[in-house]
Amino acid sequence: MTVFFLLQKVDIAEKVKHAPDGSYQIGIAIGSFLPFVLLVGIAYWMYYRSKNRKDID
Repeated sequence: MTVFFLLQKVDIAEKVKHAPDGSYQIGIAIGSFLPFVLLVGIAYWMYYRSKNRKDID
């Protein structure tokens, strides 16, 4: 399983250096930050829902 994760390791600086144009660089930046932003959004949503939950007793 660790071999699979090592194969997915991506060097962003290398990709930007060999980028064909500026829009490719923007795509790399968005693609690298999007998973983090989505995880933060999901965590905030879960926190908000649990904080505002009304206990039914």
